[in-house]
Amino acid sequence: MKTALLLIDIQNDYFPGGKMELEGPVEAAQKANELLQCFRDHSMPTVHIQHISLSPDATFFISGDRGTDINDITAHYEGEPLVQKHYPNAFRETNLLELLQEWQIERVIITGMMTHMCVDATTRAAADLGFKIMVAEDACATRTLTYGDTTIPAEHMHKAFLAALKSYGQVMSVEMILANLAAEQVNALNTDER
Repeated sequence: MKTALLLIDIQNDYFPGGKMELEGPVEAAQKANELLQCFRDHSMPTVHIQHISLSPDATFFISGDRGTDINDITAHYEGEPLVQKHYPNAFRETNLLELLQEWQIERVIITGMMTHMCVDATTRAAADLGFKIMVAEDACATRTLTYGDTTIPAEHMHKAFLAALKSYGQVMSVEMILANLAAEQVNALNTDER
């Protein structure tokens, strides 16, 4: 199955010292990098997605600011597409769909930030567009939110949104995704030899 890796908003503003620091962004980016290295090693399609805010009141992801840069852990290499977006859904008003269709992609593996916002919106949109989905649960990060008088810890936000995304596709660890990809590659080689 033709598969592409999406790295959503792994940008400096989400990291320590950034303008919208998340909980566990370094660990999530390191896990995303494991997938990125696998995709690079096997010349599989990878798309870096970068959020640039259009709001004049934006406090982070401000155009021209270093906080918008892709973090070094998952550094963008020349030749790898970089899709800039302005909304949580990475397909909205971007060329992401055309890019995936051009590559004849059937499945996307989704990593990135934030679990409750752009990862969620992009996953649901991808499923609605007919793509098979794998969300790398340990390669995503989010933050603590409040609703009224209730504080929802980042871990609960993360798990609640992943639980919901199971209705749209597979949600699993990077280790499990890599094992599945390796098994598929072996099966494809065995089929070719017949």
